[in-house]
Amino acid sequence: MPRRFLAFRSLLIVGVSLFLGSVSLGRVEAQDDDSAVHVVVNMVQLNVAVTDKKGDYATGLRPEDFVITEDGITEKIATFAEGDMPARDMQAYDPNSSPEHGPGQGNDAPATLQSLVAGANVFVLFDSSNYMYRDFVFAEDAIAEFIRSLETADKIAFYSYSRDLLRSAPLTSDRLLVLRGVRSTVAGDSAALYNALLLTVKDAARCTGRKIVVVFSNGPDNSSVVPPEDVAEMAQSAGVSVYMISTQEAKIEPISTAVFERMTADTGGMAYFAKSWRDERRAFASIQNDLAHLYSLSYYPKANLNTGWRAITVKLAGDKARKYKVRTRNGYRLQPRHFAGRTTASAEVNP
Repeated sequence: MPRRFLAFRSLLIVGVSLFLGSVSLGRVEAQDDDSAVHVVVNMVQLNVAVTDKKGDYATGLRPEDFVITEDGITEKIATFAEGDMPARDMQAYDPNSSPEHGPGQGNDAPATLQSLVAGANVFVLFDSSNYMYRDFVFAEDAIAEFIRSLETADKIAFYSYSRDLLRSAPLTSDRLLVLRGVRSTVAGDSAALYNALLLTVKDAARCTGRKIVVVFSNGPDNSSVVPPEDVAEMAQSAGVSVYMISTQEAKIEPISTAVFERMTADTGGMAYFAKSWRDERRAFASIQNDLAHLYSLSYYPKANLNTGWRAITVKLAGDKARKYKVRTRNGYRLQPRHFAGRTTASAEVNP
């Protein structure tokens, strides 16, 4: 085969992998005539919160405590971690090991898996529309306090939006850079929340490991051309958990309230409606606490002919199922891509 053709095909495969947010754990295939590229994503990542009836977090759970199904098919956990600990490859996991040396502990996990879930990629999206003229400084203070509270392993990006999206600080571990982005924000005009959120989710989808978007909104959307259902489905398929903090202004409109609650529930996040700036601070503190207690699970989907929406269910095994409540995203959709004028049904956004 000519060397120039091999070089071209290698560049094409690399470009496709980057575009789909690949974590280098997939398989790339080419048809005999090389007219289409099939990208088969092998790993699905989940952020899972487990709480008791009082809302307290359950800690110290082990891989065998979780049961994952996709379209009713029981899946085998591939990696496991609790909090910000590095992931442990379950192929080398000994269920008889002590909890302090179990999954998510120690430094002997493969480097690729450590980078997968050690810390979170947190995108903060701030409403700077004309809804925010009142109490703007209080909102900035609450966001700044939240950024300072995140674990040192976390990377943070700060975006703001009114009619357009402003990427004030790219994803970084430099807290000062992010805080400068917060303090440089000024109030704008109309609010296009769902437009901005879709772009933010797409940015987050390019990251490996845990992907979180935290939205602060002071009012309903009045300028977007993107429906919230499309944004929610994109977040689910990309494995992005969406958290929303909104003031009473948004809750006045029942549609916005319902959309916020449904979108966060479907992606494994939470929605908060703050009556005062003190409530805003408490909401950010609750999100920080939630991120610190998430379990990170992943699996390689078993053979499944379904090329559309795939439902994910995560439950606890045995008596723990009655004691605790599990929260995570409820599924993802395979995303077909077009290459050389043809659609490859097996291609999908890396979930």
